[in-house]
Amino acid sequence: MAKPPPTLVKPTLDKDLDKIAYAEAAAQQVWRGALPVGIGLVFLILATLFASFYVSNQPGAIVIITAAAVGAYMAMNIGANDVTNNVGAAVGARAISMPVALMLAAVFEIAGALIAGGDVIDTISEGILDPDIVSHPQVFSLAMMAALLASSLWLNFATWTNSPVSTTHSIVGAVMGAGIAAAGLSSVNWSIMASITASWMLSPLLGGAIAALILYFIKDFIVYRPDKIVAARRWLPVLIAVMAGAFTSYLTMKGIGQVFEVGMTTAMLSGLGVGLLTWIGSVPLIRRQSEGLENRNQSLRKLFRLPLVFSAALLSFAHGANDVANAIGPLAAIVQAARAETVGTVVAAPTWVTIIGALGISAGLLLFGPKLIRLVGSQITKLNPMRAFSVALSAAVTVIIASWFGLPVSSTHIAVGAVFGVGFFREWYTRNSKRRIAYMRMKADHWQIEDTRERNPDELRRRYLVRRSHFMTIVGAWIITVPASAALAAFLYWAMYLLFL
Repeated sequence: MAKPPPTLVKPTLDKDLDKIAYAEAAAQQVWRGALPVGIGLVFLILATLFASFYVSNQPGAIVIITAAAVGAYMAMNIGANDVTNNVGAAVGARAISMPVALMLAAVFEIAGALIAGGDVIDTISEGILDPDIVSHPQVFSLAMMAALLASSLWLNFATWTNSPVSTTHSIVGAVMGAGIAAAGLSSVNWSIMASITASWMLSPLLGGAIAALILYFIKDFIVYRPDKIVAARRWLPVLIAVMAGAFTSYLTMKGIGQVFEVGMTTAMLSGLGVGLLTWIGSVPLIRRQSEGLENRNQSLRKLFRLPLVFSAALLSFAHGANDVANAIGPLAAIVQAARAETVGTVVAAPTWVTIIGALGISAGLLLFGPKLIRLVGSQITKLNPMRAFSVALSAAVTVIIASWFGLPVSSTHIAVGAVFGVGFFREWYTRNSKRRIAYMRMKADHWQIEDTRERNPDELRRRYLVRRSHFMTIVGAWIITVPASAALAAFLYWAMYLLFL
């Protein structure tokens, strides 16, 4: 066999240098993956030390400090999995960059949790566990500890598998499982569990339907009009006013309502007033922004970007005010049970507990959030500012409607359901909208080109279809969240019971 020419033989030194380069690249990849985990562990240690500073000389200090570490871990998992829904659409639409979205969400999550999230906490997760049945403080603390840890582990697994799930459903299922393990089936309020189960189906369907209706309005009244700029000047201030009013009512109920008792009528009237003022201010603003813009979709995307930034900030504030209780509620209950040796359904959360929850959510978002932000923002379906606006507005409006009828809903299910709703609507609209088909034909005639998209199924599938793999994975994760977290909590309770009691 003939030897290759000398010029084709790689010198030994070059081979060794290539191997070193490959090794360095592999080491950097491993380091990038391990760095967030290491920082997360440092945060948990600091949270434990922070808690010990406040309770080191108090009764049940060891239990409280251990629970603080688990609560911080739960808060980090909420940030990694749940908060992504607040900014995912804006990032996917390229209204804001990933670093800006992370910092924006982190700041407003902390603000929402500290300002309006820590006054009074429902420690038994929507009243599903009867404290009169699980009345022994040690048993109750162990059940809450098992629930916190089980919910955290399930959320960690869901984030690892790219599945945005409801943190509320996770902690509710975990509390249910731990309660059943501690005191039997009679300890659970099954009527409340039935209403929560109904919300599994209601939340994504309602969010998707409202998002589709909003996008239908935008397409028919703005996008596919002969003069897009004139249409945007007329209707975009109305849409921004509706968003401002919806978010005002949303924040009044979910933010201020955590501190002061606010009725639905007050919340709706405040939203109406702010919406009217926003419309008055938006009309000249949109007119000024639209001056000199060309009559095309790219111009519309510029006009929709600023409202998306505000929506991401407001959603993060409301989420911090409302969902921080999923981490600090059971922790506050453990603190009360350990200190006063009593079990209560509603307690005032100590300030240091709220701080751990607020910082934990933001830490989880910054360290592990980008993975699911990319999934929600760009991998389920392609989003632009108009579609992302529909998702954000749907999130606020759906919560308002559900609260009006007293229905428990999941913010995660609403946001992800809205993304699915936008994607499936695009499929239907592309094939069936007479206005769009006429517009595309007019555009093709104007440029003297042939529009073949309506006759090319492969092109339609490539450009418009929702990714079915993500749809099936996420829906499957939603279905098993409560039973999985319940089973894990029951197992952990019995393991802890055998070890410590």
